[in-house]
Amino acid sequence: MTAICITAALLLGGCSSSSPRVRTPSGDSPRPSEDVRKNSGHRFASQEAEEEAREDDKRPSREVVESVASGARSFRTEKNTAIAPLEHSKMMREISRYMGVPYLLGGDDVSGMDCSGYTMVVFQKSMKIPLPRTSAQQYGHGAPVLREQLQFGDLVFFNTTGERASHVGIYIGDDLFAHASVSQGVTVSSLQSSYFDKRYEGAKRIIQ
Repeated sequence: MTAICITAALLLGGCSSSSPRVRTPSGDSPRPSEDVRKNSGHRFASQEAEEEAREDDKRPSREVVESVASGARSFRTEKNTAIAPLEHSKMMREISRYMGVPYLLGGDDVSGMDCSGYTMVVFQKSMKIPLPRTSAQQYGHGAPVLREQLQFGDLVFFNTTGERASHVGIYIGDDLFAHASVSQGVTVSSLQSSYFDKRYEGAKRIIQ
């Protein structure tokens, strides 16, 4: 019975999953087995991944994604950004480090990541800022930001499952954001994509 409840929680949660079996930043709680995590993640993400692949009509070019992965891309300088150049470089390096890591529900390392696991790890390792484990919880942090005032490092949120703030990514400039995509793993997407544009919910500035 316990196993059934845990599996159900994983299937319903997505990036907002708060299952006690998902590892916390401190690593105190055990993870489910790899087989359970992979199977649960696949079943949960299949419909979402299908919709994303079908409607994501503004995907950045392969060259753009590769330039982010290499850390070589130079993005438009954002005015009045709260991030100093050194911190900007640290965060960009951490954002780039995980490009290509596969999507895995409940994952937060190089073997697999979900959206909130990715943002949590990037902020912790680059800025020493702890974020909650789920996208819904992360939406409760920081100051609201208008879309036209987005700056590098802002968290951007989407409703991809019918639940508020069920997906999260990190804005990196030029209308692009880095995130753990259910269809592509950790990658770069455009806010102008039909899929993400109509599901956009808001943004939060964590770094003041």
